[in-house]
Order: sequence, then C-alpha cells, then structure tokens
Amino acid sequence: MTRLRQRMIEDLQLRNYSPLTIRSYTKAVADFARHFNRPPDQLGPEQIRAYQLHLLHERKLAPSTLQVRTAALRFFYTQTLKQNWFVENVARPKVPRKLPTVLSLEEVTALLDATPNLKHRALLATLYATGLRCAEALQLKSTDIDSERMVILVREGKGQRPRQVMLCPKLLNLLRAYWRWRRPTNWLFPGQDPNSPMHPSGVRQICQGLAQKLGIHKRVSPHTWRHASAYYTTFPTPFILKAIGFGRVRFAAVYGPGGPLSPVAARPAMTSPSGRLSTEHTLPHALPVEYVLG
Repeated sequence: MTRLRQRMIEDLQLRNYSPLTIRSYTKAVADFARHFNRPPDQLGPEQIRAYQLHLLHERKLAPSTLQVRTAALRFFYTQTLKQNWFVENVARPKVPRKLPTVLSLEEVTALLDATPNLKHRALLATLYATGLRCAEALQLKSTDIDSERMVILVREGKGQRPRQVMLCPKLLNLLRAYWRWRRPTNWLFPGQDPNSPMHPSGVRQICQGLAQKLGIHKRVSPHTWRHASAYYTTFPTPFILKAIGFGRVRFAAVYGPGGPLSPVAARPAMTSPSGRLSTEHTLPHALPVEYVLG
C-alpha cells in the first residue's frame, strides 16, 4: 500500500466514513491514477476534467456513479492533499432526480407469500415494516428487539447515528417464530458463517429471484421495501419520516402531503388485497400504521 493511499484511508477513518465508502473512494482514486499511469498527487484539474469526460462518453457510467467518483477525488485532493483548487476548477456532475419504484399492496403481499424460507421472509418483513436500510437490518442482533417497549434499536444507522424504530406486534410474532426455528446466537440474520451477518448481495439476489418468480417487471431491490414502507406503513408527517431516515426536505417533498408519492393523496382508503391489514399503533396527529404481514 502506498503512502498516499494509507493517508487517505486514515483521513476517511478519522471522519467515520463507512468501510464501504472507504473501499469505493480508494478504488476510484486508484482507477484515476491508473488511467494516466501517474501518481494522483502529480495530476491536476485538466487531468480530472479529461477523466470525467472519459467516464461519461467512453465508459458510459451513470451520472450517480460519476458523482461518486468525483466525490472521491474531491476528498482526496481537498482533505488528504489540502489542495484548494479542486472546488473552484472541477465540475460537479448533477444527478437527475427520479421517483423511486413503489410496489403495489398486491405485489408486497405476493412477494412475502412467495418467500418459502422463514429467515428470508422475516428479513423482508423487517425491511417493509420498519423502513430500515438493508445494511441496518443486517446489523441487527436479537438483543436489539425490545418487545417491552415495542421498538427496534438501530445501533449504527447511516452516518453511524443510532435511532429507534417502531415494532409492530405482527412483525414481533414473525421474528419470534423465526428465532425459535433458527436460534441465532449473534446476528439476527446470519450468513453462511454464523459469526457474520448476511451479505447485501445475497439479499439483492433474494429480491430479484422473487420478482422473477412472480413475473414482476419492476426493479425489486432491498431498498424497494424501504420505499414501500414509507408509502404504506408510515405517516405523512415529518416526525415519522425522520424516524426512518426520510427526514430531509427532499424526501418529505416526495412522500409528504401533496407530494407525488403522498400516501394520503394517492390512497385515501388503505385496504389490503387479501384483507389482512390491521391497525397496530396510533400516534398523535398521525394516521394508523398498517402492515401486510400474514
């Protein structure tokens, strides 16, 4: 490992960047240096501009990927090398905003019913009923399920910020049935190695396999369950949206009252295609929470 690479990793660790972000940023800087076959500290804004155009026109990378590559270079030059020219001389690509994919209630129910593995069903139900990110759900332990207070502790959310999310009785019953069957000792959803949690790629394969099995042509990923949770099981209020991590204004504008994906505007009456919805909790100034859990 070169001195510059080690320095960048240490700078990222000091700022509490996640291991995934550290790998992504260091890989991006290494790819940039490899493209010119020169150390990155010997390259400047003209080389960065040429590299961005190469990624955009020749490698046909998505705008979001180009944005991540640029963010990695920005961190390296501004934080590791302390170069002030980066902010003024390097273009910051914009990412087009798209509405998220939202599954219908029929599709949510069908996906859960089509999951033969109890662990997979419990995991997908947790993603849907809590609105957790995939990485957050995979980091859960049995001790994080507080059945007395009916909350789930998220020890390390995005940005390593802990928080609590509501736990509905139906999800609790499903998790109890799963625990009696699997008896996980450490991680709630262990992988092939009981000492390690499931890998996110495995969860993606589960979602894609279920969608293909049912003939659902929408892009179904672990994050799709999070959007479905915001659409169906939470409330159009800033408090609840913030509780699951949708507290930013740009998310409230999508899911909040009057937004294009507002549950109230799009769905004045919430009913289940299978008649299995039930009201579990009611908070002040909020609509009832409803879940599609068998």
